[in-house]
Amino acid sequence: MPPPNKDAGSPARNDRSEFRQALLQNKERVTAAIPFIREIGFQILDADDTTLFGVLPYREHLVGDPETGVVAGGVITTMLDSMCGLSCALRLKSVLQVATLDLRIDYMRPAKPHVDILAEAECYHTTRSVCFTRAIAYQGERTRIVASAAGAFAITGDAARRDLAAGGGAR
Repeated sequence: MPPPNKDAGSPARNDRSEFRQALLQNKERVTAAIPFIREIGFQILDADDTTLFGVLPYREHLVGDPETGVVAGGVITTMLDSMCGLSCALRLKSVLQVATLDLRIDYMRPAKPHVDILAEAECYHTTRSVCFTRAIAYQGERTRIVASAAGAFAITGDAARRDLAAGGGAR
């Protein structure tokens, strides 16, 4: 989790907190709007001002190797990619379109069969046109990392540009 923000009472922080609350109140609608995320059953659990927390419940149809019961790596990649994109919205306090520019996934170990996969993604820096993110997927304890991700996302669309022009970027 990110360190406490020194400007906890600032207007920008309060705006992000309000956006976070709105996102959490509508988390089912958010995940339903992303077809593959909806299909795999990913759920948003919680969020702070820059970090999203979620879970991928174990489901048989997500298995990549029927002999071992291990969830397919592509499912984990898609979950981390989507979570990183959603963490950009938290940071920018706006539901906007972002496009993956670069995404690196490092697989540490196979996921244990029949165990849910927890994940968290953080947007730790933005510029006028790019968000930078990092994420982990783990099972049980946070130290049992299945995969980690680092990504860069292009901020697209007119609404996003207006938001950035009004002071929403480069924090």
